[in-house]
Amino acid sequence: MADYDLVLFGATGFTGTLTAEYLARSAPPGCRWALAGRNRAKLEDLRARLAAIDERLGTLPLLSADIADPDSLRALAASAKVVATTVGPYLHYGEPLVAACAAEGTDYVDLTGESEFVDRMYLAHHAKAAETGARLVHSCGFDSIPHDLGAWYTVRQLPENVPLQVDGYVRVGALPSGGTFLTAMTAFSRQAAANRVAKERAAAEPPPAGRRVSTPLGGPHRVPGTGQWAVPLPTIDPQVVGHSARASARYGPDFRYRHFAAFSGLPSVAAATAGAGALFAAAQLAPARDALSKLLAPGQGPSLARRAKSWFSVRFAGSGGGQHVTTEVSGGDPGYDETAKMLAESALCLAFDDLPATAGQVTTATAMGDALIERLMRAGMSFRTL
Repeated sequence: MADYDLVLFGATGFTGTLTAEYLARSAPPGCRWALAGRNRAKLEDLRARLAAIDERLGTLPLLSADIADPDSLRALAASAKVVATTVGPYLHYGEPLVAACAAEGTDYVDLTGESEFVDRMYLAHHAKAAETGARLVHSCGFDSIPHDLGAWYTVRQLPENVPLQVDGYVRVGALPSGGTFLTAMTAFSRQAAANRVAKERAAAEPPPAGRRVSTPLGGPHRVPGTGQWAVPLPTIDPQVVGHSARASARYGPDFRYRHFAAFSGLPSVAAATAGAGALFAAAQLAPARDALSKLLAPGQGPSLARRAKSWFSVRFAGSGGGQHVTTEVSGGDPGYDETAKMLAESALCLAFDDLPATAGQVTTATAMGDALIERLMRAGMSFRTL
């Protein structure tokens, strides 16, 4: 038996600390968990902070591990049922831990929004994880849980065995996290490489037998019944939804998902489009990319008061078999507080819940589905049919 139910790696960063604090308040009695990282002094400082929440955490185990030391990562993975990591950008720092968990049969969760990283990890480690029984679950934060589980929740409200169409509309009132900002910069600068790896994965991954799944970009349009404007949102989220749909016949014989950002009016659309275009252009030049990255570096984040005012809402319009449904997933601060909650609850779900038998690289909907939705609803997030 593993020494720990859950180990949090990269615990001393901004999001890592929020995740540790969430676990300090929410981990069930008897949960055997530990903090891991390369800086012992910072881990000890964090443990003291957690002991102020629960004095029993004054003896919380601290584990030394470094991405530059594969042996330390293998030992970390071997000691745990589940490893949760906040150490990104994952394209630069993530693979050694994925490899260790795949080799040791240890479940793994992260916060990546980097599609190239996810595709590379599938090609390199899915087969080994499927062999050892490890569940490698990427994108367990705002990328991509509200969208992946929201699409699944919507599909569950529609008829079975008929073609289904779901559109997701994202609205956010919050500052982006440093990690999200750097992820976007990295993705913009590596578009050609990401496209190449995506094609390699598509060629290697077997398609669903007798079924069709598509995630087209879609075009700008007015959102029916709201007066809002929608523009395509080419994040990792529709790709994750597509992978979930390929893994389950419940999405129907012909499933289509489109993903949009929703805005109150055309001026907001114009401003967002211009900003995204400028960021994409700057990301192509290394000096500009480095300068922008320093403005909002990973590890930095807004104050508690600012986060308390933040929110997100994702509405889904689903149709199939002559029926139509509108659902919504919503919550508080998406980039930090809710992301820490989603990562922690994903790890706890894998560690303790009765789940379908899966292995290899899987999505949150495939690996955890309704069990994780129930956890997140108990923790304050909303999944509802409108």
